[in-house]
Amino acid sequence: MSSTASPIHHHSVAIIGGGPAGLMAAEVLSQAGQAVTVYDAMPSVGRKFLLAGVGGMNITHSEPLAPFLQRYAEREAEIAALLADFGPEALCDWIHGLGIDTFVGSSGRVFPTDMKAAPLLRAWLHRLKSGGVEIAVRHRWLGWAKDGALRFATPEGERTVRPAAMVLALGGASWPRLGSDGSWVPLLAARGAEIAPLRAANCGFAVPWSAHLREKYAGAPLKSVALSFTDLKGETTRKQGEFVVSETGVEGSLIYAYSARIREMVAAQGRATLLLDLAPGRDLERVIAEVTHPRGSRSMSSHLQSRLGITGVKAGLLHECLSKAAYQDPLQLAHAIKALPLTVGEPHAIAEAISTAGGVRFEALDAGLMLRALPGVFCAGEMLDWEAPTGGYLLTACFASGRRAGRGVLDWLAQQTA
Repeated sequence: MSSTASPIHHHSVAIIGGGPAGLMAAEVLSQAGQAVTVYDAMPSVGRKFLLAGVGGMNITHSEPLAPFLQRYAEREAEIAALLADFGPEALCDWIHGLGIDTFVGSSGRVFPTDMKAAPLLRAWLHRLKSGGVEIAVRHRWLGWAKDGALRFATPEGERTVRPAAMVLALGGASWPRLGSDGSWVPLLAARGAEIAPLRAANCGFAVPWSAHLREKYAGAPLKSVALSFTDLKGETTRKQGEFVVSETGVEGSLIYAYSARIREMVAAQGRATLLLDLAPGRDLERVIAEVTHPRGSRSMSSHLQSRLGITGVKAGLLHECLSKAAYQDPLQLAHAIKALPLTVGEPHAIAEAISTAGGVRFEALDAGLMLRALPGVFCAGEMLDWEAPTGGYLLTACFASGRRAGRGVLDWLAQQTA
């Protein structure tokens, strides 16, 4: 990389980060007549958005707004303020405006009709470029020069830019190979921004499986199960779904639904215990009756398979988590089938998580998402201090925060020229 910066370039607004939040801010600004350049470190924009769409692009959720907002837990009030301007229905209308139809799945999740992210992103980029938005890829933000200009590393050497305002939409620290590596944290912290530590969210957790279970069942899905968990506040919740036994622990949608509360329990106590119901369609009395039913010369494994359909990884977990004596005791075994204790440890690495918690605190921002410590610098998307489960909640808040930041820039620029 060249150590000599090229001449300063002047743009009205710089958007750093080409994910949903950054692109939405760019759309708001360009539609208001502002000159906008989106800078992204990767060879193309929207990479995490595209990967999130593999297997089905879950764009938002159709549940009523009150339970929808509760998904944001401690940051419900802050996200509610953002979604008041651009909530799930408005997001769907916006997608339809791009010529993309949507449908509601059986779980209430909302998807593009073709289930893909790429057509939506292509249509959006076409609209943005037609509206004058410039996109500069392979531009990694390095922070500020001594004179206040923005520094970028590019294949041609370092480049500096002096915009009238900027929106940072740099993501968290999950999936760093797609561009979100958290390298912005020290840059903002050095300038007085209040930042909560980045932590893994929607993540798996470590379980020290035996070699036998790892070799036989790593990667196996646990379907038609339910999990119960009592958090640090003493609140117990139960959800039905599925998850996966991995080489190093557990992961998947049912685990992700609890990940924030499990993470806090592990941080406080070093571990957390989940109760796994391997037969959620049968009550305890029915399970006891089936397990204690005479089995003749059959093994207990064959008996459980024929009477309760418990086989494969479910049977493997019973062997893994119970002593031999407990496994052979019909009453203990029946209770374990309905409430098998599964103890987990540390969250999987943040780079392996679907999303991150922590980031720029809302208390450090004004209503337009401008950093109080850095006038003219706005933040949006996953780099803000909030988290949500999978199910469309992550993307919805990212879009809404990008829209709010774009409007915040417009208001701030108007004040500077008043």
